[in-house]
Amino acid sequence: MNEWSPAPHEGYLPIEDHGLIGDGRGCALVGRDGAISFMCVPRFDAPPLFCSLLDRHRGGSFLLRPDTLRLSRQHYIEDTGVLVTELRADTGVVEITDAFLLQPGARLEVDAPVGTGELVRHARVTQGSVDLAVAVQPRGETHVERQAAGWHLTCPRQALKLRLTASRPLPGPRCTLSLNQGEDVWFRMRWSERRGANSGRSVSQCVDDTVRAWRRWSAFVVDDTPRTDLVRRSVITLKLLDYVENGAIVAAPTSSLPERIGGDRNWDYRYAWIRDAAYTVFALRRIGLPDEAGGFLHWALSAAWRDGRMRVLYDVDGRPPPPEVIDEELEGYRRSAPVRWGNAAAEQLQHDVYGELLDCAFQWAATGRTLSAGLWHRLAGLAEQARTAWRRPDHGIWEVRTHGRPFTYSAAMCQVALDRAARLATRLNLPGNATTWAAEARHLTGRIIHDAWDEHTHSFTEHLGARGGLDASLLALPLRRVLPADHPRMIATTQAITERLGAGDGLLYRYLPQDSPDGLQEPEGAFLLCSFWLVDNLAGQGRVDEASELFEQLCSYASTLGLFAEQIDPADRSFLGNFPQALSHVGLLSSAVVLARTQRGVRPELSTHAWFR
Repeated sequence: MNEWSPAPHEGYLPIEDHGLIGDGRGCALVGRDGAISFMCVPRFDAPPLFCSLLDRHRGGSFLLRPDTLRLSRQHYIEDTGVLVTELRADTGVVEITDAFLLQPGARLEVDAPVGTGELVRHARVTQGSVDLAVAVQPRGETHVERQAAGWHLTCPRQALKLRLTASRPLPGPRCTLSLNQGEDVWFRMRWSERRGANSGRSVSQCVDDTVRAWRRWSAFVVDDTPRTDLVRRSVITLKLLDYVENGAIVAAPTSSLPERIGGDRNWDYRYAWIRDAAYTVFALRRIGLPDEAGGFLHWALSAAWRDGRMRVLYDVDGRPPPPEVIDEELEGYRRSAPVRWGNAAAEQLQHDVYGELLDCAFQWAATGRTLSAGLWHRLAGLAEQARTAWRRPDHGIWEVRTHGRPFTYSAAMCQVALDRAARLATRLNLPGNATTWAAEARHLTGRIIHDAWDEHTHSFTEHLGARGGLDASLLALPLRRVLPADHPRMIATTQAITERLGAGDGLLYRYLPQDSPDGLQEPEGAFLLCSFWLVDNLAGQGRVDEASELFEQLCSYASTLGLFAEQIDPADRSFLGNFPQALSHVGLLSSAVVLARTQRGVRPELSTHAWFR
C-alpha cells in the first residue's frame, strides 16, 4: 500500500483516490480521506444519497475522519469487495473497514439478490488515540429522529428511510468519538425495510460472511494470465457493477465526473449499454465466469424489445432511462458543470446495436442455450434492417452530439449482424435468408475495405465515402471479426492511429475533435479502452513483445487499488471520466487473455476465419 498525503484540488480528492464497494444492487465510493462521497441505493441509478464528489458543500457524505489527518492508504481485503482505509493523525492511527453486507452463504454467481440492504463501517484504532469525527449528512433535506437503538433519517429527495446504529452511544449523526488504541466502533446504516438474514447476528460475523462469499465466488476466476492481480481485481469490479436482479452491468457507478476538468463533457453512466454486452460477455466467458456472461446476455436480449424498439442503453430493469436533465444545484466535480442525470444518448440512432445484439445472440447460442422462435424472428428482423441501415448516417459508437455521419464502425457492426445471423441460421437450422445475409456480409466487408480507405492518410477513416478523420474505434474491427488484425490495411491503420492519435506513454485519444467534430468545443483525455484494443491488434499482427510492453504500461495507470478510469489526462496521469469504468476493466481482461494465449503459442482469435473455423 502506498501512503498518501491528503492534497485535494479545490476541496475535491483526485478521482483515483477512491475505492468501490457494493452488493450488486447499490454501491458507494469511499475516499482515502474516510468519506463516502458518492452512494446510490437501493439501486445503481437511484438518486444519490451522498454525492459530495459532485458538490463538496451541498452533495452530502458519510464521514469518518480523525482530526489532523496526515497520511492515509487503502487496500481491499484480498479477493473481495471489502475495503480498508488506514488514516494517520498526529495522535494515532485508525483503520476503517467498509462493506455492503451480503447474506450468509450468498452465491454471487447466481442472478438473485445477495445483499441485505445494509452498509457497515468499522473504525478501529491501531495506534495511539484518535478523536474521530462522525458526520452523516445525506443530500437535501433530512429529517432526523432519535430512536431507542439509534437514529432514523428520512430523506424525501431519495425517498429513503435510513436506520443508523452504532456499537457505542451516538450523540447524533454529527458528533466526535474519542477512541484509544485497541478500541473500536461499528456503524450500521440500513435502507432496506425488509428483515434480513443478518438480523440478530453480530456485525463481525456479518462481515466475515461477506468476505467468505466474495472469496468463494472469486475462486472461479481463471488466473493463468499476465498481471493476475489486476485481472482478479477487474473481475471483482465488474461484479460490483453487475445488477444481481437480472445480470445487467452498468457502465460506471457514477454520473458527471468530467472528461475534462472545467469542461462540460459530463455524462450519467449508471446505465447498461447494449454495446457493452458483447465486449463484456466475451471477456467474462474467457476468464472463467460463464454464469455472469449468460446473465448479461439474457438481460441484453430481454431488454432490447421491452418497449417496442431497440435502444442504445437501458436502465437496470431494461427500461428506457429517464430524460437527461441538468442539476442546477450542484457545482460539479472541481466546478466542472453541468451535473447531469439521465442520458440523452438513449434516443440517438446508432446502427452498431444491430451487430451488438446479434453478436450477443451468437455468444448465447455458443454456450448451448437455445433461441426461441419469437426471439429468432426478431433477431432475423434486425439482420434485415442491417442490410440497409449502414448506408444511413448515425451518431456512432462515441455518441456524438452533432448531425449523424456514415461511421465506419457502425457499418462494420452491420456486417457483424449479417454475418452472425447467417451463421446462426445455418448452424441451428433456423428460418431466414442465410445465403443472402452471408453474401451481403462479404459485400459490406469489401465496401469497408475500399470506401473507408484514404490513400492520402494511408489508413481507414471514421466514415465511409468522403474523407473523414482518424478514429480509434477502427481498432475494434479485428476484435469483432470484421477484418483480421494482420490485414495490410489494418496494419497501416494501426500505425496511423498510433502516430496521430497517440497521447504518449501508450495512451490514445479516441479521435481529434478538430478533425472529427462531436458537438463539444473542447478536448478530452486519452481513452484507456482504445489502448487495450491496440494491445490486441499488435498481438494479432505477431508483434507480441510490443503488445506485452504496451500492456504493462497500461497496467501502470491503475489506481493503487487496481481500479481503472474511463480516461487519463496525459499531462499528469490523473483520472478523468466516470469511475471505475467497466469497459476499461473489460479491455484489460481481453488483452490479458490474448497475451496469455500468444505466450502459450496459440494464435489469437483476431480474424473471422480463425474464430469461426
